[in-house]
Amino acid sequence: MSTSLGRRAAAEAAGTAALVAVVVGSGIQAVALSPDVGVQLLANSLATVFGLGVLIALLGPVSGAHFNPLVSLAAWFTGRRTGGGLALRDLAVYVPAQIAGGVGGAVVANAMFGRPLVQWSAHDRFGGHLWLGEVVATAGLLLLIFGLARTGRERHAPVAVASFIGAAYWFTSSTSFANPAVTIGRAFTDSFAGIAPASVVPFLVAQFAGAALGLGLVAVLFGRPAEVPDPLALQETRP
Repeated sequence: MSTSLGRRAAAEAAGTAALVAVVVGSGIQAVALSPDVGVQLLANSLATVFGLGVLIALLGPVSGAHFNPLVSLAAWFTGRRTGGGLALRDLAVYVPAQIAGGVGGAVVANAMFGRPLVQWSAHDRFGGHLWLGEVVATAGLLLLIFGLARTGRERHAPVAVASFIGAAYWFTSSTSFANPAVTIGRAFTDSFAGIAPASVVPFLVAQFAGAALGLGLVAVLFGRPAEVPDPLALQETRP
């Protein structure tokens, strides 16, 4: 029996909230424990790797564990002609759930560390080199997720996706947000992981451009499939 849309949306909201709480909370904790920025980024990235891997493994069988509007949008887009992927109705529910979860995760992280529930970030991330970093990070993420799906290796997603994000923290100038819901959520915290509201829109534009590039690379490298599954191949739902 397929899992209901309501339950899948709840999984997407909860998973995205938990992911943002991990990113923001570990950033706050890292700053409190060490004055060294490199150590702070290391702690933040390691916590994100572990947290994301666990969340994909846990919630993948429920909703596909997208936690990212671009992954959901790409799943719908690539599956339109094949009958696979994500239905348009599901997409219309997933995306708001993910964004709400991202905001909620930031609020929870603020609360856990005794900060105001909503504290707009003053961390400016505005610059062409940062936008290029987001294009690269998002293209790589979409290429990885949909490449795994095209080659039938979705079972590797928890480790592979988390590992890529951990690496991209370090090799991209933007520290790899690569996710509109996470980007919006991180504007609600004035902490190590925050992003100033004025920097959000350019990041989103770069992420959408990166997603288009990533899907283009998937088509070039893996060709057009006969049927497109849910990208993380974890849609073997339970009642």
